[in-house]
Amino acid sequence: MPPEYLMTEPWMIVLATVVALIALRLLMVLILAGGDVARIKVAIRASLRILRNKDFADKIEPLLAPSEPARAPKLSGVPLRMLALLQREGRLVDFLLEDIDAYSNDQVGAAVRDIHRQCQHALKEHLVLEPVLPSAEGDTVEVPAGFDPSAIQLTGNVTGQPPFRGALRHHGWRAKDIKLAPLPTGQDDLVLHPAEVELP
Repeated sequence: MPPEYLMTEPWMIVLATVVALIALRLLMVLILAGGDVARIKVAIRASLRILRNKDFADKIEPLLAPSEPARAPKLSGVPLRMLALLQREGRLVDFLLEDIDAYSNDQVGAAVRDIHRQCQHALKEHLVLEPVLPSAEGDTVEVPAGFDPSAIQLTGNVTGQPPFRGALRHHGWRAKDIKLAPLPTGQDDLVLHPAEVELP
């Protein structure tokens, strides 16, 4: 226990309080740094530089701001627009998601004929399509050097360097024009077909 005269002097009480606060502060810093003295040195250097250099302080400030939770990007319905048209005109999505195992071949064939007719109409109304390669299927075609691999897919024994010669198995399709009206403002572009509710 300290001598009684030391505790009666006001300046000694202030000094003891300051020393105790400094000791507590150092202990807190040591705990926050996980005992890593190198991190404490970096923190002291950074704090001194922040006080001296306004540009440095401006760069550090955003790092200290509370971060907002990352938001998942909003899905775009633009790629679904044609699928929505095929659903609206020919109920294509309904057909593809239907379990058709219980139906006879005649029933499936009759349904497919209607779906085919209606979806073909929707495609022809909203897309202008052209073959990637204008030759007939089965014809021998030449694939030149520098061809676009997104437009021409090579199959079979692909060896060597172009030009390649082979049989055309599918002429491919390319959209020459798209005729889609913009969606009305506020419409959810992820809805392929609205729910239908019949009122009594």
